[in-house]
Amino acid sequence: MPNATPPRVLVPIADGTEEIEAVCIIDVLRRAGVTVTVASVGALQVTASRGVKLVADCLIDQCRGEAFDMVVLPGGIPGAERLRDSDVLVEILKEQREAGGWLGAICAAPAVVLAAHTLLEGCRATAHPAFVDRLGDQTRIDERVVVDGRCVTSRGPGTALEFALRLVALLCGEDKAREVAAPMVLPPDTVFT
Repeated sequence: MPNATPPRVLVPIADGTEEIEAVCIIDVLRRAGVTVTVASVGALQVTASRGVKLVADCLIDQCRGEAFDMVVLPGGIPGAERLRDSDVLVEILKEQREAGGWLGAICAAPAVVLAAHTLLEGCRATAHPAFVDRLGDQTRIDERVVVDGRCVTSRGPGTALEFALRLVALLCGEDKAREVAAPMVLPPDTVFT
């Protein structure tokens, strides 16, 4: 598969995005050779939840009409609320789901963004413990990473690396996820499926 086009992933960010989650997702996917577009729903430079400055590749408006294999939302408050309130991002998320593409979200984002826009209907999910009460299906809320249908969710900063590696496994295969994980000195029993 050397001539295959790498998967394309959109990672939206906003002022107040949880930086551990955003950077972990972006970094791990790029280590796997995935083409990652970081798009801001505000200005190109955002101030994340703990004051770290992040610079997006583009503004979310520039992603309209683009095809992505996956759209992955980091959490953080008020970052997730700003993602939720972006009409352009919501349009992209709805088109992604209608096209049968992957949706991913971690921390507050599964509840604050996906559930708020009925994008989790028919999917079991998890989220940060402070937000799981907003999820319709409570059967898998205690799991660290949940894959159900074409939706992947996770709990928070402490699960971000595991979440990102699961995204790699889904997009590029388990062998690629193990290849990326090995030099990161992860335990051999890290779960990718």
